Amino acid sequence: MAKKSVRTKPTTAKARRATNGVGMQEPQDGYQRIDKFEPEGVERISAHYDDILEAIGEDPKREGLLRTPERVAKSLQYLTHGYDLDPAAILRKALFKEDYSQMVLVKDIEVYSLCEHHLLPFFGKAHVAYIPNGRITGLSKIPRVVDAFARRLQVQERLTNEIRDCIHDTLKPLGVAVVIEASHLCMQMRGIQKQNSVTTTSAFTGIFLDDPRTREEFIKLISAKLH
Repeated sequence: MAKKSVRTKPTTAKARRATNGVGMQEPQDGYQRIDKFEPEGVERISAHYDDILEAIGEDPKREGLLRTPERVAKSLQYLTHGYDLDPAAILRKALFKEDYSQMVLVKDIEVYSLCEHHLLPFFGKAHVAYIPNGRITGLSKIPRVVDAFARRLQVQERLTNEIRDCIHDTLKPLGVAVVIEASHLCMQMRGIQKQNSVTTTSAFTGIFLDDPRTREEFIKLISAKLH
């Protein structure tokens, strides 16, 4: 005898949610939006944006702007949350002894940061390599270090050096190489308004400085389309 098929009602978003151990609502499909903000900071920043909106000729009481100061405050907290992170500690969480002394390269790491001069975004890609000297770190820690420094008010030159120095000082490798390619909205949507301009910065230590062949290998690898 054939089994009868039973049709069930589609599961609603509300029905899919389950409460986790800390009382937060969590969908069954594994996706959860988690927003963590510091309330006092949001309040302080929001208060200033009411004045800013008025200063540029807007009406903060207009419907579309009623929650704009709060949204901007939360956005700024997220975009600068790198101040609350310790990049060296991120690397130390996954240090392993390993007899590997060839180049480790993580390329095409997305970079999003804020120019400290105009508070406008600059974004692009970072390429980070190091040559281990008895210790390696988890591959995901390299992009996390990039994010920890990028999510601050920055200039690209300092960002490049900070990533290099953190990896060099923490891992003690034979050498570190960092290249960042980025577009700056402060040059594209204002000022000189050069939409196709891209800024490239580089920073090297150890064997990447001393051995032109190693540096050339790094440049070739970040330029190659291997995937």
